[in-house]
Amino acid sequence: MSSFDYLLQGFALAAEPMILLYALIGVTLGTAVGVLPGIGPALTVALLLPVTYGLDPAGSLIMFAGIYYGGMYGGSTTSILLNTPGESASIVTALEGNKMARKGRGGPALATAAIGSFVAGTIATLLLAFLAPHVVKLALVFGPREYFALMVLAFVTVSAAFGDSTRKGLTSLFLGLGLGIVGIDSLTGQTRMSFGVPQLLDGVEVTTLAVAMFAVGEALFVAAQGPRPADSVMAIKGSVWMTAADWARSWKAWLRGTFIGFPIGAMPAGGADIASFLSYATEKRSTKHPEEFGKGAIEGVAGPEAANNAAAAGTLVPLLTLGLPTTATAAIMLAGFQQFGLQPGPLLFATNPQLVWGLIASLLIANIMLVVLNLPLIGLWVKLLTIPRHWLYAGILMFATLGTIGANPSMVELGMLLIFGVLGYGMRLYGYPIAPIVVGLILGPMAEQQLRRALAIAQGDVTTLVQSPIAATLLALSALALILPLILRARGKGEVLSRVATDED
Repeated sequence: MSSFDYLLQGFALAAEPMILLYALIGVTLGTAVGVLPGIGPALTVALLLPVTYGLDPAGSLIMFAGIYYGGMYGGSTTSILLNTPGESASIVTALEGNKMARKGRGGPALATAAIGSFVAGTIATLLLAFLAPHVVKLALVFGPREYFALMVLAFVTVSAAFGDSTRKGLTSLFLGLGLGIVGIDSLTGQTRMSFGVPQLLDGVEVTTLAVAMFAVGEALFVAAQGPRPADSVMAIKGSVWMTAADWARSWKAWLRGTFIGFPIGAMPAGGADIASFLSYATEKRSTKHPEEFGKGAIEGVAGPEAANNAAAAGTLVPLLTLGLPTTATAAIMLAGFQQFGLQPGPLLFATNPQLVWGLIASLLIANIMLVVLNLPLIGLWVKLLTIPRHWLYAGILMFATLGTIGANPSMVELGMLLIFGVLGYGMRLYGYPIAPIVVGLILGPMAEQQLRRALAIAQGDVTTLVQSPIAATLLALSALALILPLILRARGKGEVLSRVATDED
């Protein structure tokens, strides 16, 4: 069967009433958390992991993907009206979008962001559908050493791509790898690092760690900042709709942003923030109105918003085909798959094709839902910005605690929630990224298992790890992944920062 046939079968699942409801819940929650500053899709998916423990796997995963897409949409609202990006990928949108809002053109800025996100999300999801099967065919030839090399690539990717310091990223990763040792050794049956606690024999629960690090740690960090003055929201003046001139200046930026964002999102060292910075730099170079940049150029909103939504779809390529997370949200979604006993990778397309293709098809439906939710209901999303911060984070703490109790009713589990929450607070305080510790816990035991199998087959010969062309290539990419994010960040952010400095002068 062709990808098109599989996609049609996916629509049969995605069109079921309950699945549509899950998708609607996901995009609504995603938009809401994208609008609220400081609460991203990774935190929301982490909070929902224990809540969805006993629910339908397809519906839950589709809801998680909808949250991811919706978060990218909603982040533009705070960037434009509040000049406070809800996600790092929306930083660039604030540069031009808030200037447009201050000139009374907040409506067209929000419109080009929403429509650009729809265009980019639709094209990128179709690219995902037709590219993923080819990646799966390549991955089906993987043996233990190739899988180990792939895990090394995942480890290096998250360590280098998150945070400003590779050293801090690796430190966070090794904390996760250390936690992955806890429990019963899957090959020998021996207990490791359980300290006589029966609840630790099954290992550290990924859901508990994710909720603690992303939700509890963030709430403690915000509380430690003390009271802050209320943010002023720019009022939307005039029409929300774009003029003919706005359309003429936006559509090329949407397409350019899509084809910049998707491949960067699919790269092991990619990400929506890198894609949006590069898109902004591209639009600034190609515009016919250079004098407007820094003063409210609509291309500076259209391109980056399309890029970060295309990157979100691109991120699902390595996640679904290789089990390789390249963003914090993808790492939590990987935990969501494993929560239901599913392992993303080439075998997932063979063993659960209906779920995978239903997920991809639902993303196309979610894009339509998001356009309907974002433009007509913009007033509702703006009102969310008035929720007092202390109420918001108190609710997050309560939800995190109840969710953990519901999934694992144990004092040991609650104790770990508190300990990991304090650890998450400390990591934020000193600038250590959170995603690598979660990825280390998820993929660490799998990497150890594949390494031991590869060495057993080769009778202890370590050189077997580089004797396979695929494994050697993946290990070479791992070395490249340590350097590439630094180059991309320096290039993209350097362009933006130099522009900001020029505007200030």
